[in-house]
Amino acid sequence: MEEKRFVGFYNKSVIITYMGLGFAFGSIFLSFQYNFRWAIFCILMSGLCDMFDGPVARMIKRTDMEKAFGIQIDSLCDLVCFGVAPAILTICLYEGGDTQFIGYIAGFLLTLCGLIRLAYFNVTEEERQKTTTERRTIYQGLPITNSALGVAVAFVISRFLPEDIVPEFFSGFMLFVAFLFVFNFPVPKAHGKGLIPVIIVALLLFAGVLLL
Repeated sequence: MEEKRFVGFYNKSVIITYMGLGFAFGSIFLSFQYNFRWAIFCILMSGLCDMFDGPVARMIKRTDMEKAFGIQIDSLCDLVCFGVAPAILTICLYEGGDTQFIGYIAGFLLTLCGLIRLAYFNVTEEERQKTTTERRTIYQGLPITNSALGVAVAFVISRFLPEDIVPEFFSGFMLFVAFLFVFNFPVPKAHGKGLIPVIIVALLLFAGVLLL
């Protein structure tokens, strides 16, 4: 193994992944400030980074070790961006009170289900790549990155609900998302033109979070 001044890899694709992690930390900070609109915006930005790091990775020449590192670093960052950050947001929505334990339970289960899903995906993806070089077309269960869309959808819906039930609604919605992380059902992976509806939905949610 070649000697390096710094451990790790720093090509264009992983730098985009690191940027997503930065947005996640911004979301956590904003959640603690009870600035939920911009906290969700930061989670969406993490999702945007995740959307582009894969295509960029396929455009550049990488060693087998860089490819393996990319899979691991992507999953580790996903846990923070789409597990921990939404969980902290869910907890902070309660701002204290007797029912805050609901937020803690929802946040914990969201992170736990995301962790289980990512570990399972890493194992199955490693086995899959031993037998084929084809791109994955189907996911088992909902990818954890969809929690970015989940928090945005929950926020937009909550703007039309009485303020006193928003924390409970948000917790319930994110618990449903957490369940979909580990429930085994086929989810098609969007490629090419299939990404257009995803991008449209993401843009609409960006607008909804910022304007509602």
